[in-house]
Amino acid sequence: MEEISDVSPKNSGIVVSDVVVSPKNSDVVVVSDESSPKNTNNDVSPKKSSVSDVSPKKSIVEKVFGGSNQGSSSFKGQSSKDGDNEEGGMELMEIGGQRTKNVLILMSDTGGGHRASAEAIRDAFQIEFGDEYRIFVKDVWKEYTGWPLNDMEGQYKFMVKHVQLWKVAFHSTSPKWIHSVYLAAIAAYYAREVEAGLMEYKPDIIISVHPLMQHIPLWVLKWQGLEKKVIFVTVITDLSTCHPTWFHPWVNRCYCSSKEVAKKALQEGLEESQTRIYGLPIRPSFARAVLVKDQLREELEMDPDLPAVLLMGGGEGMGPVKKTARALAESLYDKEAEKPIGQIVVICGRNKNLVAAVEALEWKIPVKVRGFETQMAKWMGACDCIITKAGPGTIAEALIRGLPIILNDYIPGQEKGNVPYVVNNGAGVFTRSPKETAKIVKEWFSTKQDDLKKMSECALKIANPEAVFNIVRDIHELAQQREPSAFPYMLTSSFTSII
Repeated sequence: MEEISDVSPKNSGIVVSDVVVSPKNSDVVVVSDESSPKNTNNDVSPKKSSVSDVSPKKSIVEKVFGGSNQGSSSFKGQSSKDGDNEEGGMELMEIGGQRTKNVLILMSDTGGGHRASAEAIRDAFQIEFGDEYRIFVKDVWKEYTGWPLNDMEGQYKFMVKHVQLWKVAFHSTSPKWIHSVYLAAIAAYYAREVEAGLMEYKPDIIISVHPLMQHIPLWVLKWQGLEKKVIFVTVITDLSTCHPTWFHPWVNRCYCSSKEVAKKALQEGLEESQTRIYGLPIRPSFARAVLVKDQLREELEMDPDLPAVLLMGGGEGMGPVKKTARALAESLYDKEAEKPIGQIVVICGRNKNLVAAVEALEWKIPVKVRGFETQMAKWMGACDCIITKAGPGTIAEALIRGLPIILNDYIPGQEKGNVPYVVNNGAGVFTRSPKETAKIVKEWFSTKQDDLKKMSECALKIANPEAVFNIVRDIHELAQQREPSAFPYMLTSSFTSII
């Protein structure tokens, strides 16, 4: 590879959807002093790069690839014991004579679903293909760029707490011309930073599990002339309502969680051949868990005979959890017989004040109050129905377990469509009233047990426990159809080639 030194493009422009902007500083190069992973676990992370405005007197090759640029040495597979080469560049291992492929999963912690989906895909790759792939789960925005991209998590949490603000943000950025202008402006400032972030991992495959991680990475690949070398796929983590930024016509594949999402993809310009409807990716340890309810209840010290309802407050313990718990405490106690007709499990997440408040309630029925829980497969498997907000991940997990769902809230925008998805498929109901919720559970546990059974059957019908495995198998097939991209990424001087 020819060494590229002192690259200083002058006044390069970006044209996206007839929007022309100029990069803030096209002489800025983002570099990494070391890009080599220190172990070979599946979620291997090269050392975090130092992101700074530097004069490109040293070539990007020297900085990113540890000074080696002769004969593409970092792609020869001659790795040292710890997986690094002598120069500090990342080596690509050889498995059975074939180079191990790098997979970069782009995500952001704006809500828990994106990371959960990314980790589910990572785990499924490991189960299905072992060491054929090295998986990197990364928030490139947070690690390589500046404001506002590096603080999307904080901004999202703030807007979700002020839900009308989020509603305005979601809908106001939906028109194509608006988000095209916004993303083009972001690219003008941070395209090189994103480029350096991608170069550090040398991906053969890029998987986006976030709506803001299609356009700019795809533009960067086009900019580098790599759009036919690197496979780029999108895995949509919403069940029904999707923001238009999820969809870009340059992707090799768009994995849709439902028919509604696939229809939206076609409306946004994708071809039917680009879409696959597999469902939402759920972590393999949950999706393939073999659970016996009686054994779980014994293990979790629950009543072996009483039907159980699972009340979820999410990771942060939000929503009307305390009010609903109080209403359930009353409705699931038969005053005439002076005995409980059901039991309850309350998941309060990280909200310690909520844990204390729920525990302080007067309980005449069996109850388990939990904080942040890592064994949701077991708690769901031990219960007969679930009360939760309309988060797609929780819904998908509940469907796999065959749990009828009572939806008690949703985030405007991406979660709104999840309500009719559940209700219209006969898998649950929607009500914001804690008293109405408690009444429904009481009826399911007493006079309307047949309704509970039917909803459980409907839930299992629309569940997709094999979704994540179908996704990684299809990606593997795409990789098999394409020649290995065993070549070094290099910095290009102009972004105008994306036009």
